[in-house]
Amino acid sequence: METNLQKYFAFLKTVECGSFSQAAELLHYSQSGISRMIGSLEKEWGVVLLERGKRGIRLTSEGTRLLPYIRDVCLEQEKLTAEIDSLHGLQSGLLRIGAFASVATHWLPGIIKSFQKKYPNISYELLVGNYTDVENWLQEGRVDCGFLRLPTRPELKTIFLKRDELVAILPEGHRLASYDRLPLKEICQEPFVLVEQGESSEILELFERQHLMPQIHFRAWDDYSIMAMVENELGVSILPQLILERCPYRILVKGLDQPAYRDVAIALRDQEHTTAAIRKFLEHLQLQIHRI
Repeated sequence: METNLQKYFAFLKTVECGSFSQAAELLHYSQSGISRMIGSLEKEWGVVLLERGKRGIRLTSEGTRLLPYIRDVCLEQEKLTAEIDSLHGLQSGLLRIGAFASVATHWLPGIIKSFQKKYPNISYELLVGNYTDVENWLQEGRVDCGFLRLPTRPELKTIFLKRDELVAILPEGHRLASYDRLPLKEICQEPFVLVEQGESSEILELFERQHLMPQIHFRAWDDYSIMAMVENELGVSILPQLILERCPYRILVKGLDQPAYRDVAIALRDQEHTTAAIRKFLEHLQLQIHRI
């Protein structure tokens, strides 16, 4: 059984990484060892799980069908290991956290640092993406908990953390610099740089509520790319205040004439079966978040 679990983890990590070499590095095996384990599973089950080609690996239809079951087995094994660890005073464990960029940059390093002082043997895996990425990772079981904005998918269990103001950013010397708080109508007269946030966009929703539409000239996934474009006078934008902490760019930050916010929460797929490490982390997070 233990050997089969190693094969399951090898297969799962290869699918998540998209390559044998990256999976081998993360699991501390050789590339050929990972390939042999997956090949052994395929021989044992009489199915082809992965298509191998010059462009990398791809799940077959059989692999796609079996993946959720293999992922569940691996997840339950991790929970079992974590609970055994908790019986010994939370001496070890793994926390897999999903987050969007501003939380990963400005909240998590300090929170993890202080948590690590209490539990120095906990390991961490951090995945950074947009809201939709984090929702998907939670539902797939790739992360144990994830930072999201509210509202999110109803099947996820959420704990509200903090309200984050949405603010406008302008290049220095811009014609709108004299405003204390910017009207959205004025922003709509300027080239707009939109940050992509997955299937939903709190920025576009903000304009839609006032029946307005910005003149979108550029779209980018990365908040810092947005700031660099604004600094170089390619347009104006709206971003959450959190990402602008310790901002390295020469830009102006202005509130909106009708203040708008995003509500940040931590989410779980299954609150009843969380490991001891996750429960302790959530407790620590809620205490620390009020000090930020």
